[in-house]
Amino acid sequence: MFPFFEVFGRVIGTYSVCSVVGLLLCGLVATLLGKRYKIAFEDIVLVMLVAGAGLVVGGHILYSITNIPGIINVFSNIGKYGGIIEFGQALAPYVGGMVFYGGFIGAVIALMIYTKRSKILVRSQILDIFAVCVPLFHTFGRIGCFLGGCCYGVESSWGFITHTNTISPEINGVVRFPVQLFEAGFNFIIFLVLLGLFLKKKQEGKIMYWYLIMYPVVRFTLEFFRGDEIRGFLWFFSTSQWLSIILFVFAIVKLLITKRRPQSAMSE
Repeated sequence: MFPFFEVFGRVIGTYSVCSVVGLLLCGLVATLLGKRYKIAFEDIVLVMLVAGAGLVVGGHILYSITNIPGIINVFSNIGKYGGIIEFGQALAPYVGGMVFYGGFIGAVIALMIYTKRSKILVRSQILDIFAVCVPLFHTFGRIGCFLGGCCYGVESSWGFITHTNTISPEINGVVRFPVQLFEAGFNFIIFLVLLGLFLKKKQEGKIMYWYLIMYPVVRFTLEFFRGDEIRGFLWFFSTSQWLSIILFVFAIVKLLITKRRPQSAMSE
């Protein structure tokens, strides 16, 4: 894994680079797909900004929720810290990260609010485009995770090993199952499937639901191969596994409902 590299003496995180590449590709794909609905490039940019804002807020909120015990511990010992800076440093590990599902839900909520107020954009069209782009962006995000050393897999008899990772020193010297790369591969397959549905004009207004059927199955399964513990657990499943179940059931129910509803009623 290579969490950092230097360019002209400047240290750059590989995760950030992968995220930027994924974002640019998603912008290109969204622009091309938006032409079907005659959505202007400027509106695509605004949609991406809105989704990005929702992603950041939602991702941090869910990450914080999964670390509530740690946050409570920091506040319960607030008197031990010498000042606001030291307190912030103690709190940062519990609120500074992001969880994918939180970011996804936050982005969807932001888009729903934005499209409701917009007099130009149609919600179902925007969500269709967004659903196609999400797994593409996630593909590069997981590659970034692999290179950075986060979201790592369980100890395994085969896989990858590193000795110089400073972000996640616990993975050094241990062979880890490359769960990030498996998820990246499955995400890319989902992207191709959803892109095919979009281009063939099949399941218009329902592509988001198909994403919520496919990805939760992948995520639920791969969670068993994750080796990092900072994900939150409730009984025998992780936070992401419970959310996978909820979103999967939600998508099935919505597809059954929309199947009986006329197409015009889904273009709100």
